[in-house]
Amino acid sequence: MARVSEPELIHAGLNLRNHSPAALRRLESDVFGFWVFLMSDALLFALLFAVYGTMLGGAPSADSQFKIGPAFQETWLLLTSSFTYGMVSLSLKLGLRRRWVALWLGVTFCLGAGFIVLEVSDFLDMFAHGATPEASGALSSFFVLVGTHGLHVTSGLIWIVLMAAQMAVYGLDDRVKINLIRLGLFWHFLDVVWVAIFSVVYLRGLLA
Repeated sequence: MARVSEPELIHAGLNLRNHSPAALRRLESDVFGFWVFLMSDALLFALLFAVYGTMLGGAPSADSQFKIGPAFQETWLLLTSSFTYGMVSLSLKLGLRRRWVALWLGVTFCLGAGFIVLEVSDFLDMFAHGATPEASGALSSFFVLVGTHGLHVTSGLIWIVLMAAQMAVYGLDDRVKINLIRLGLFWHFLDVVWVAIFSVVYLRGLLA
């Protein structure tokens, strides 16, 4: 009887078909471990959403201070950055040259930085109108939830800079590719969280 071969681990961002079994097991372990981290981070955001929900009845609320225009622009920037990071993964999959990976990383960085600039500007505008964290429990929970996401995006931007430095020094070796996969998972996770924030916080506030 013909021996049935074991399924090969082929990640969307890596071509590992010709790698050793040890390399495949290491990749599987590294990526799985990062998924566990993301799930723990998802629990953190779930708790922050729950706290925000319990504080909605507080006065003054954040609803009157929401501006859907900047929030929509932030959403567009972050969702577009998810597409550009997808191009990073596709460039790795197709074995394109390092400059293409660096180009799409740079575009992703610019979009993420634009998101942070708009968010900080939105916060400052709220502060100018007296909507500060100490004004009410609702506003405090709002700034903690949205601010925590903003800190995560800032961490992602720093990570992109570090990955650019790693590519400059080591090229696109296996370890750098695995780190880019981790970064991609993290970045797409932040997009999902922001969609939830935009829907639960901003759209609900607009319709309230």
